[in-house]
Amino acid sequence: MYDVNDDAKVDAKGGFRRIEILTGPARRRRWSADEKARIVAETLAPGARVSEVARRWQVCPQQVFAWRHAARGDATTPPREPTSPAAVAFVPIVAETAPPEASTAPAIEVKLAGAVVRVACGMDGALLTAVLRAVRASASRT
Repeated sequence: MYDVNDDAKVDAKGGFRRIEILTGPARRRRWSADEKARIVAETLAPGARVSEVARRWQVCPQQVFAWRHAARGDATTPPREPTSPAAVAFVPIVAETAPPEASTAPAIEVKLAGAVVRVACGMDGALLTAVLRAVRASASRT
């Protein structure tokens, strides 16, 4: 008599490995948000190892790490509220009408997001930081 288990591989503990056969048109398992949260919560317990939790749930450890990263990003990033056109603040651009006078003080030009910011010697660092952040923020909205 032919035994189906003759060809099966035996693991180190002497038992047979469990095999899950996925049938049907869907080839990937779909995890609900609750299941993902439960798996991530297990990995955050003291002494837990991601690879062991992933093995227990039959998930690739890289997938669990991605879920942890996404959960951490959701917790640290506040939800964005829809902005009205009136709530959006733009940095006004002032065009030069006359060529700047020749000065002996060195100046630095910072080109950022299509804008040019000229920094004169002795400019306040906090003000410069605020201006550069505002230029970058206005460019990311377009």
